[in-house]
Amino acid sequence: MVKIGNFFFRYRNILFVFLYLLLFLPSPDLFREKEFGQTYYVWPLILGLIITFSGQLLRGITIGLAYIMRGGREGKVYAEDLITTGMFRHSRNPLYVGNILMLLGVGILDNSLIYVLLVMPVFFLIYHSIVLAEEAFLMRKFGNAYNDYINKVNRWIPSFKNIRQTFSGHVFNFRRWILKEYNTQYVWLSGIVLIMLINYPQLTHYDIHLRNLLILILLPFLGVCYLVIRYLKKSRRLSE
Repeated sequence: MVKIGNFFFRYRNILFVFLYLLLFLPSPDLFREKEFGQTYYVWPLILGLIITFSGQLLRGITIGLAYIMRGGREGKVYAEDLITTGMFRHSRNPLYVGNILMLLGVGILDNSLIYVLLVMPVFFLIYHSIVLAEEAFLMRKFGNAYNDYINKVNRWIPSFKNIRQTFSGHVFNFRRWILKEYNTQYVWLSGIVLIMLINYPQLTHYDIHLRNLLILILLPFLGVCYLVIRYLKKSRRLSE
């Protein structure tokens, strides 16, 4: 699994874009009208938004409190320091948990049975193998310190014990959150806009012209926000 994890780590960005695009694959409904009544669409809409925003919130808090460098080096797992503060006190992989919640949420929002039952398990297995590869690297590099850490903190499910102490011991770095997350935010929000406006005609009272107008307004707006932040980052006018 470690070798498989190293492979997925190297090509994870391409793989995850492909998996994200599978949201638009035709699929039977996860929630069906005959089972939930005429307002069946409310269930995937509300549940999906709650779960996907919870994932983004977890990612945002994690990055804003204590960021961990997981971009790798030369396509391989790499870490300079062992980070055990911030949300890493409550889960060893809070960023990955956030990613899983985000994609599970948009899968439910898309009301896609195939995505939730088939794509998400594949997505989790890929992440699990990546985590095993990272753990093997961290164990070799940090030894007993990392062993003590894994004995105290869950790999996946966050424990919220002493969460108040975590927040009181850090200052949230809003700029770092913006700089590290603007790519993810752009793709994620664009997907949500398309799914909500295309899959939920009830939101625009079945007015196709209104739907198209909102798409033409919101997607370029998100694109402009993305380009502005990218420019500020590359020009170093916005830094941590």
